[in-house]
Amino acid sequence: MEARANPPSPVDHEQVIDLALSADHAVVWSLDLAAGRLSWHNGMAELLGVPAEEPETIRAVLARLTEPLAVAAHTTGLWQDLDLEQSYETPSGPPRWIRFRARTTESGLLGIATDVTDRHDERRELADLADRYRLLVELSPDLIAVHSGGVLVYANPTLVRFAGGTTSADLLGRPITDFVADESIPEMPKRMASLTEPGASKRTEAVLSFAGGRKAPMEIVSVRTTWEGRRAYQVILRDLSAQKAAESTLRFQAALVEHVSDAIIATDAEGRVTSWNPAAEAIYGWPAAAAQGQKVGELVGAPLDPAEVFHAGGVLETTHRAASGSVLEVRVSVAEMNDGHVLVCADETARRRAERQYSTVVAALDEGVLVIGPGETVLSANPAAERILGVSESAMKSSSPEQWLVYDEQGNRLRREQFPSAQVRRTGVAQLGRVLRVARRDGRTAWISLSCRAMRPEDFATTSFVVSFSDITERRAIGERLKHDATHDPLTELANRTLVLDRLTASLGQAKVAVLFIDLDKFKLINDSLGHTVGDRVLRIAGERLRRAVRSSDLVGRLGGDEFVVLAFDVPDRAWIRSLTEHLRESLTRPISIDGRRLHVDASIGIVLAGPGDPRTADDLVRDADVAMYQAKTLGRGRFEFFDVELRERVQRRLGLEQDLRDAVRRGKLWAAYQPVVDLRSGRMVAVEGLLRWTHPVNGPVSPTEFIPLAEESDLINLLGSYVLEETTRELAARRAAGIDVELKINLSTRQLDDPEFVPAVKDALARTGLPAKALCLEITESALMRDSNAAGEVLDALRGLGVRLAIDDFGTGYSSLAQLQRLTLDTLKIDRSFVTGLGTSADAAAIVNSIIAMAHAVDLTVVAEGVENETQLKLLRDLGCDQAQGYYFGKPMPADELWRADDRSATGR
Repeated sequence: MEARANPPSPVDHEQVIDLALSADHAVVWSLDLAAGRLSWHNGMAELLGVPAEEPETIRAVLARLTEPLAVAAHTTGLWQDLDLEQSYETPSGPPRWIRFRARTTESGLLGIATDVTDRHDERRELADLADRYRLLVELSPDLIAVHSGGVLVYANPTLVRFAGGTTSADLLGRPITDFVADESIPEMPKRMASLTEPGASKRTEAVLSFAGGRKAPMEIVSVRTTWEGRRAYQVILRDLSAQKAAESTLRFQAALVEHVSDAIIATDAEGRVTSWNPAAEAIYGWPAAAAQGQKVGELVGAPLDPAEVFHAGGVLETTHRAASGSVLEVRVSVAEMNDGHVLVCADETARRRAERQYSTVVAALDEGVLVIGPGETVLSANPAAERILGVSESAMKSSSPEQWLVYDEQGNRLRREQFPSAQVRRTGVAQLGRVLRVARRDGRTAWISLSCRAMRPEDFATTSFVVSFSDITERRAIGERLKHDATHDPLTELANRTLVLDRLTASLGQAKVAVLFIDLDKFKLINDSLGHTVGDRVLRIAGERLRRAVRSSDLVGRLGGDEFVVLAFDVPDRAWIRSLTEHLRESLTRPISIDGRRLHVDASIGIVLAGPGDPRTADDLVRDADVAMYQAKTLGRGRFEFFDVELRERVQRRLGLEQDLRDAVRRGKLWAAYQPVVDLRSGRMVAVEGLLRWTHPVNGPVSPTEFIPLAEESDLINLLGSYVLEETTRELAARRAAGIDVELKINLSTRQLDDPEFVPAVKDALARTGLPAKALCLEITESALMRDSNAAGEVLDALRGLGVRLAIDDFGTGYSSLAQLQRLTLDTLKIDRSFVTGLGTSADAAAIVNSIIAMAHAVDLTVVAEGVENETQLKLLRDLGCDQAQGYYFGKPMPADELWRADDRSATGR
């Protein structure tokens, strides 16, 4: 493409002339659509603000700006005109607006480009001016209207609101006279007739009338204008209601000054009298003419500097003398006005004489007495009131009781309208024996029994009130202590069960409430080992931590022992409760330092949520939270669980099963089952594992996975362990006597290892039954061994001393090491069934089993694989060098008679 187009053909000249007729300073350009060639004449570089020596830049900019025209040309007929205005950011300088006009030709487009920036600026300035005018009118605080032909055609928002409308549509189209009071309508034609030229204006006053008969005096400025080409009048209105009211007030105040009973005196800055009302003449005996220009102090017979009184607070009670020499007891109030002051001097001589007589009597009373004036301020207080309230009379005087911290029996601070004097004034009924709490300035609290009566019951609007009260703080404290003791735990000072249930009952049916039942883990160990004194201190610290961890609106209580409860009110959702629960556990698990010891506790927490409509009682909710806590303990302690109905049913079943299990132990309803253990090299049964079974009389067979944990959590596990030991050793001794050479394997519970009577019990069982000690193998889980390896080691050493063989059960599920296996002098290692199950399907399982076998053989342990269920698992275990195996593949647990009655081939199998 060339930087300049070829001279245009005659047709081109005509097209250019035609396009340029309405354009100034136009630059010609053309586009050949088929060849994609863009051409321009001189001036294009200057128009675009691009250096003329950069044709490629010109071409790129021009192509971008005219692209919409090129696109349109493909769908536009021949000799059609196209027009486009584009905003263009020049490489240097302000942005420009360029207008492109083009006509489609046989080859493409022929057009001109013109800078129209000035026209856009003018257009924008005109729009800005119109917008500013519109905003001035729309946002004006004055009422603005336009009427034409006697009809309202415009009303600004201020006028719409003032007239009580919602939108301007409520007013437009109505006769203007609808808004003018009858008395102002006759002046309207004269005012409009005087505005003969556009722009002429006239200011006047008129009264406008609005909906509901409301009238308002207005200052009006009318301006002659036009509206849609017709004569119109713009009216600016300003409400004079406040001004008129102020003028009326001034007239009222002037009349008041003349007729008021107090002396009202005006002075200049030097304290010279400029105004002296009739009451001043009567009180002080000086006529107004004689008082004018005199120092006010000379007229009242005492030093009086208005400015000094004003800056000292504006009020002064003092003694003046009248012109006759009589003594006046006066209350002086001073306010600034213009270049001087206004003094109101109230003659209180008679009132004060009566007050002195009253005070003599009242001062001798043990009961506090206050006089509350018509303005709800204290006029006087006797010594007993000073003593009870802890405030001097001078500090109480002129103060309002609403400034004091006064509360009702429920702890709500009294509002102004709730004060006794205010209620008596409003209702006309005296108050007797009302109990209130007052916060004294020294920080103490005073409880008072108060009565309030009007001095002049016939005039409650202006009367003063006598408030009398006695101090019942000590009596109240005794009652509060008794009430507190009845509802609080004496050890922790937290709420007791009674208060918890009361608060919970009161909250039911309102917002959502959460009940958190908290039981301290490990507390029994602390209490038993360190004593009840330390245990009590731990409970107090735990209770205080819980109290500090909740909101002030929530409640923390202790139900007894190491059981606490938290009531959280207005809870938003479960996520919030989870966060609160974690916060409570974090607070409790921080170390507790007592007498140089660092103690640790944790908590199991059960949670119940109850919302409006929940039919459960407070007792039901606490019970359900207890159930959820019990579930948390069952699942491992140091955790929390939410309650649900299924959980209650499961726990109820567990509780029922626990009781039934106790009965089954007592009545001998449990029985022993035996599962064969097979030597993988010979295929012979070399041992049996004695397992406890329970057939419930109602529920049928109960799984050991259900009743063994029940026994573990209670004191039953040692009884069950003793039963299994006695029953299975007796059975195996009898079988061995009959020539059946098999070993007995029995599982041990963690709690059996803690039982100091366990080792002697094993010794006695072996002695009674005659079973050789080497024929008994006791199996201990990894977790039991690792819980307290030193204590477990001592028990195992004692069993080893009896000649009993020992095995580690469920190996691989804990954290045993080779060194621990060697130190504990075990005989057998049992691989957990979870690894055996993966054999044949998981290469990882085979690798783990191989490693366990190698580890066990390294310390001379016999390896037994649990849970063998198919031929593939059996073959792999043989290939890996496993010694023995047991599982359903060889036989399920069964009674002894069924096991040994079976055919040897069926029992050992393969």
